[in-house]
Amino acid sequence: MRADAQRNRTLIVKAASEAVARDGAYASLEEIARVAGVGSATLHRHFPSRWALLEAVFHDRIEALCARAGQLLAEPDARQALMTWLGELTAYSTTTRGLVTSLLKAPPESASCSAMLVAAGEPLRRRAADEGSVRSDVAMADLVALANAIALAAESASAAEAERLLRLALEGISPARR
Repeated sequence: MRADAQRNRTLIVKAASEAVARDGAYASLEEIARVAGVGSATLHRHFPSRWALLEAVFHDRIEALCARAGQLLAEPDARQALMTWLGELTAYSTTTRGLVTSLLKAPPESASCSAMLVAAGEPLRRRAADEGSVRSDVAMADLVALANAIALAAESASAAEAERLLRLALEGISPARR
């Protein structure tokens, strides 16, 4: 990529990051272009859709969550490791304005942030399923969608409320068995 094109892309992502943090996933693309000092056509040349731009805004943060999933594989309790990671994903999605909308509304693509999360969480899910602490028919994509739906529901509340709702969903409403 040419140096000026890379500079424009960087300016667009920076402006978009600030706008999304302030206004959410539906921040004005025209305002983002204006703040970045580029034309609307330049923004759309780099990011053909709103979702492509949001993917760029959140990519580094999603990579950090993916790395965390890898770290949790070393935990001795597979179910707890999976629950911890889903809790961290939910809390992060709840407190990062625009992220959950981006993850839930973006078209599925193999390189999307949502696909990255599913791939990163899959070893945790598989390990817990192999151990028998999670049903084998539970798909990681479903767990990521559940975590994101809870984050969306708790977006105006807090990360603690989102984590409480996630635990309720994952543990169910039945009393603990002894």
